[in-house]
Amino acid sequence: MSSIASSRGIRLGIDFGTTNTVVVLLDADGRPHPARFSFPHHEPSDTCRTLLCLWHDENMSHGRALQDAIGPEAIDAYLEDPAESRLIMSMKSYLAQASFRQTRLVGQVMTLETLIARFLARLMRSLAIDPAHVTATVGRPVHFAGDRADDDFGEARLRDSFRAAGFGEIHVALEPEAAGWRFAHKLDAPATILVGDFGGGTSDFSILRFDPLAEQRATPLGYAGVGIAGDQLDYRIIDHVVAPELGRNTTYRVMGGAPLPVPAEWYSSLGRWHRLALMRTPQTLRNIADVARTASEPEKLHALASLIEEQQGQVLYRAVAAAKMELSSSDRTILKYSHQTTSIHREITKAEFESWIAPDLQLFDQAVETALQRANLPASAIDRVFLTGGTSFVPAIRDLFTRRFGHERVDMGGEFVSVAEGLALMNAA
Repeated sequence: MSSIASSRGIRLGIDFGTTNTVVVLLDADGRPHPARFSFPHHEPSDTCRTLLCLWHDENMSHGRALQDAIGPEAIDAYLEDPAESRLIMSMKSYLAQASFRQTRLVGQVMTLETLIARFLARLMRSLAIDPAHVTATVGRPVHFAGDRADDDFGEARLRDSFRAAGFGEIHVALEPEAAGWRFAHKLDAPATILVGDFGGGTSDFSILRFDPLAEQRATPLGYAGVGIAGDQLDYRIIDHVVAPELGRNTTYRVMGGAPLPVPAEWYSSLGRWHRLALMRTPQTLRNIADVARTASEPEKLHALASLIEEQQGQVLYRAVAAAKMELSSSDRTILKYSHQTTSIHREITKAEFESWIAPDLQLFDQAVETALQRANLPASAIDRVFLTGGTSFVPAIRDLFTRRFGHERVDMGGEFVSVAEGLALMNAA
């Protein structure tokens, strides 16, 4: 990776997301390359979790100095001292909310822009890039989150956050336009395109009119979003296959009384990566041990505690994601996960999986219909459909679009970095 001293002239595409952030760099020939994030004790990744942890470091000579960590290191820092640190997530969700101007954290009053800027500045330092000497194209949604979102206000605060982080030249582009850029930039005539952008935690469906000859290449016509995506489909597998093996259906007794169900919140957290990581506290582990003493199947609760304490979450999620991916091309697969005395070896059929995700498919379908209604267009008016994000490889997801629009109009681009790549390529255009 380029050093800070040699980062002049770098062009970046930055997909600052609610859940994940992706950075793509353009090389001298205009080819995009995703940045790799490497944090101690964590595997390198093309994505960085959009998390910020703040705490004060007691220094004998300089007094209390405010410290920060991002991504997986933010979780680690928070768990080291939950009482004296603050973990901030979903910062993007508040950008267009005029009611959220500032908050008090670790004894200091901070604006939202300040918090986002700290995350971005640390992000750039992790890549050894000086933001003052780069040209960055940043993505924004068609409509920001929130019932009373002010989109112009949200974009202004997004720009201010990047400026506060030290960025010099900043451009802002619509995320769905960026997601469809690699397809849309090949157009030689105007076209109406539906972009389905499946993220980790949210899915957005945008209808845009692309005109390659117009000054404004993309005009938004309609939009709808839903607060579920790939993580939700993984959770369905965890809920039906993994959670029962870790004690979800077991009972325990208090003072010899009637059997009680084990706490349900442990298993809802099991499917949410950040909530599972935050369970690794002495109090939670003691609670699980206390329940296990009178549980009907104590060994399963011991397995749950071991998974949490030994930080096996990522291993579990990789096994679940691998099973989901295998079902994209096969009628059945085997979910394999083992740790210490725990061994899960369970066949999953495509029919089973699709029955589990049926409620989620209905929400996706309703969101697409809402986008069409807001654009005041029938499905027949859509010239092309572009689907991006790993979740778009799930056959049942693709079928939603091919049934409505036809196979010939649906294009795939399943990379997790599609939005950031599109932003970087727009930077070079």
